[in-house]
Amino acid sequence: MAANKRLLKKEIHRICGALAGECVLAKLAIPGISREKLNEIIYQLADLQQSALRLVSIDFPGVPSGYNSRKEYIMARRAYFKASYAKLREHFNARIQEILKEMNAAVPNASTPEERKAQMKHVLELGFAEGEAN
Repeated sequence: MAANKRLLKKEIHRICGALAGECVLAKLAIPGISREKLNEIIYQLADLQQSALRLVSIDFPGVPSGYNSRKEYIMARRAYFKASYAKLREHFNARIQEILKEMNAAVPNASTPEERKAQMKHVLELGFAEGEAN
């Protein structure tokens, strides 16, 4: 997990953006893939990103004057944020796993080697292969 809120928000943006990019790439490169399902997954990723970013931007409900000492306030604040971010991490990771399963389910099953070669040939023709220079 990130060291501060700014880095955590950047990580959330990167993860959701990378998965949405994979969906767009799959729509272009894999013949027979369910484009409607991938569009739905992209919307789910956008919703997940928005809700996760909202959960990152929380404030501690207590005030220092409500505690006996500054040390108690700091300990309570630290415990509050630790629990909040643990819950966020758990929710975010669970949702990402669900979305990844949906993404994998959207890919057509290439059961024979010929079908896999045809899919790979299509990817190479589009220029999305890793070793190909543009």
